[in-house]
Amino acid sequence: MDLSSTLDLAQLRALSAAVDGGTLEAAARALHVTPSAVSQRLRALEAATGRVLLVRSKPVRPTASGEVLLRLARQVELLAGDALDELDAGAAPGPPGGERVQTLPIAVNADSLGTWVLPALAPLAGSVCFDLHREDEGRTADLLRAGTVVAAITSDPDPVAGCSVTRLGAVRYRPTASAAFARRWFPRGPAVEALARAPVVVFDREDDLQHRYLRRRAREPRDPAGPLDPLGPLDPPVHRVPSTADFLTAVRLGLGWGMVPDLQGGAERAEGSLVDLDPSGAVDVALHWQQWKLRSASLDRVAAAVTAAAHRHLQR
Repeated sequence: MDLSSTLDLAQLRALSAAVDGGTLEAAARALHVTPSAVSQRLRALEAATGRVLLVRSKPVRPTASGEVLLRLARQVELLAGDALDELDAGAAPGPPGGERVQTLPIAVNADSLGTWVLPALAPLAGSVCFDLHREDEGRTADLLRAGTVVAAITSDPDPVAGCSVTRLGAVRYRPTASAAFARRWFPRGPAVEALARAPVVVFDREDDLQHRYLRRRAREPRDPAGPLDPLGPLDPPVHRVPSTADFLTAVRLGLGWGMVPDLQGGAERAEGSLVDLDPSGAVDVALHWQQWKLRSASLDRVAAAVTAAAHRHLQR
């Protein structure tokens, strides 16, 4: 099937707008057309490809075939935006306030978003608008595959099809608690028996850092010839706090211990109100920047800013 002569840019824009807005009505508002016009463009695109591209749920979501064309739609939008920027650069100055600002959807993990990423992006805010998608670093690459974003900070070192990958560095997490919590629950240090009982703070149900540390500690006393886990799996009480700043506050207030990145809590550690429970228990999470392989000036500027900031803040 030769789609190069049948794919229509207006139809691709309708697909992108529908996924962004979640409904055909929202897509119509974004495109300044009627919902009927959006529906007609989508039906025409599905007829041209011979595939169902959208699940008409609320919100609408792309099918596997729709994700392929959604990636194409995003790429066309990105390249078109760069072309317009280049044309604007060579044109005579217009009236103030008429500048066009390009929007780039990017997936970022919560800890990076809450610490070093926003300062890195701030100098570009006059020329780029950021549509930031917060997701666990182990899942941000999925948004690239789906065509939802044009770039992602991810723990996945394997490039998504059609993407390049650059290692940014690693975030070091340490098992951390308030001084009062440590005195109450770990008077003799983080013994396995104490870790089995002491409350723990996790970010959300995707956050495995704390339990990764617990699984490692549960195996340490094991005799290789003996039972797998002397105490069984460590299953302490859990508080879920799905906010980077509030996660640190929860640990500071003594709700439980948690894996706190070195990028946070430095002042509290220095003054002793937060303590490192286990100096040998640090966990490093490597982060990578993945982006589409496109010659895009705006995306390249963002990549350069993110990479430079990562080199300043992350473990090499």
